[in-house]
Amino acid sequence: MLELRHLKTLIALRDTGNLSRAAQNLKLTQSALSHQIKALEEQYGGELFARKSNPLVFSAAGQRLLKLAAEVLPRIEEAERDLSRLVSGRAGDLRIAVECHTCFDWLMPAMDEFRSAWPEVELDIVSGFQADPVGLLQQGRAEVAIVSEPPEDEAGVTTWPLFAFEMVALLPKGHPLSAKPWLAAEDFADQTLITYPVPDEMLDLVRQVLRPAGIAPRRRTSELTVAMLQLVASGRGIAALPLWAVKNYLDRGYVARQRIGESGLTARLYAVSPAALKDRAYLADFVRLMRQNSLRDLPGISLI
Repeated sequence: MLELRHLKTLIALRDTGNLSRAAQNLKLTQSALSHQIKALEEQYGGELFARKSNPLVFSAAGQRLLKLAAEVLPRIEEAERDLSRLVSGRAGDLRIAVECHTCFDWLMPAMDEFRSAWPEVELDIVSGFQADPVGLLQQGRAEVAIVSEPPEDEAGVTTWPLFAFEMVALLPKGHPLSAKPWLAAEDFADQTLITYPVPDEMLDLVRQVLRPAGIAPRRRTSELTVAMLQLVASGRGIAALPLWAVKNYLDRGYVARQRIGESGLTARLYAVSPAALKDRAYLADFVRLMRQNSLRDLPGISLI
């Protein structure tokens, strides 16, 4: 018999592109997930997707069940949300502290959708860029922090993985580094690196690539993404930004891009909240909306 868990499994497979990540998102072992899929395929007498495809390519039967899942699961989630609001957890505060300058591109649409679903919850962003957003949780000044690294000491907080994405190097058009297949740490040594004015611990390029290699290039800072791109385009330096945040500029040929490292530089975002709030229905729904909307709207991201 087809069950909701089967539909959720298919959606997870579609969103993650492979069995191991889908199992992780569903909090199942890969063996248990494979057994569930095999039983479903035996029930319908055919494969739901090609086993060796990457990303997964669904069969006609798999696509039909995906269509059903896309129709049914949102309605069930809406009903569950309404029931939660009716029974408990209808009202509360969700103040968001953000350390990511580019987060607003995807955060604001999720907030707008959340307000429609949970009008009794007071949703707001803590004013200004926050160098220590998790500290605001501990001070009772915020309920959600958006961070690039989960807290090392997770006592008293709950961490919700959001998504992973590629950081790319941005160069002026015609820059000599554009001829390389990819950029190593040493390629930044004699360049001017344009960054946001934040601690190095919040810069993935510095934390993951330059600092381990002992590279410390000249620095220039800017508060605004568009200002950073203008500096790059005018030959004042190079920058590293999320691919999804600069894709429109790249499509217009305003600046050039390069991969950082042979396999690319992967960055991640997490939501952190006080552990005492983890069972609040509206908080879980806000995390779901952030993940769902980002996966739908941002190019080149993947769930973690």
